[in-house]
Amino acid sequence: MLLTATGIVKRYGGVEALRGADFDLDAGEIVALVGDNGAGKSTLVKVLSGFTQPDAGQILLHGEPATVGSPQAAHALGIETVYQDLALAPDLDESGNIFLGRERLRGGLLGRLGVLDNQSMRADTRAALTRLGIDLGGDRGAVANLSGGQRQSIAVARAANWAREVLFLDEPTAALGVVQTAKVLELIRRVRDTGIGIVLVSHSMPDVFAVADRIQVMRLGQRVAQLRPSSTSMEEIVGAMTGAVQGATAA
Repeated sequence: MLLTATGIVKRYGGVEALRGADFDLDAGEIVALVGDNGAGKSTLVKVLSGFTQPDAGQILLHGEPATVGSPQAAHALGIETVYQDLALAPDLDESGNIFLGRERLRGGLLGRLGVLDNQSMRADTRAALTRLGIDLGGDRGAVANLSGGQRQSIAVARAANWAREVLFLDEPTAALGVVQTAKVLELIRRVRDTGIGIVLVSHSMPDVFAVADRIQVMRLGQRVAQLRPSSTSMEEIVGAMTGAVQGATAA
């Protein structure tokens, strides 16, 4: 397995958000993480992406213990996250956003003076977008001028450009129309096909069934079921989320 978490515990005062939660993900796989509000999905993602430290449990990357002590540590391990707010800079173009926080400087004296190498960053951005099949329809300038689906594509492309191992996606199709949703889901498949493991957190069961290779269901801070879209139904997933169906295991 690419990423494995076992016995993850996280407490906030007297509230136990994660009660020995388990999770696993393989390379080139899309795993949907589903559950009702308060099931522990967001807390687990925050632990695995370095934004929150667990009180107990173990995280393994390629079978070796991994310390994800901060988002920066996660980045160094090749783990990237796209949250629902996207964290894009609206006044920058797609290149400025792809390289946000990782700006490339010119060589020599200009670099020492802090001059950015915009030409090479734009070239690499075009290559990254082309590789993922993203067409923004020419130079659109600031990302504030893009549609919601295009902005989501830029956020996913930025994370995919830097992720070497794992990409977490938090509700990537929220507030998108049917056409934009379809394009984002196809982009997610393309990223998966590059060999990156993808964790999809979503309340949209149609989206989950459209792209997920496996579904892991959380309830009351624990993983309660593992299912495959090809051999389950939305009713069974909802049953696992509510406790009506227990112990389902992926084939």
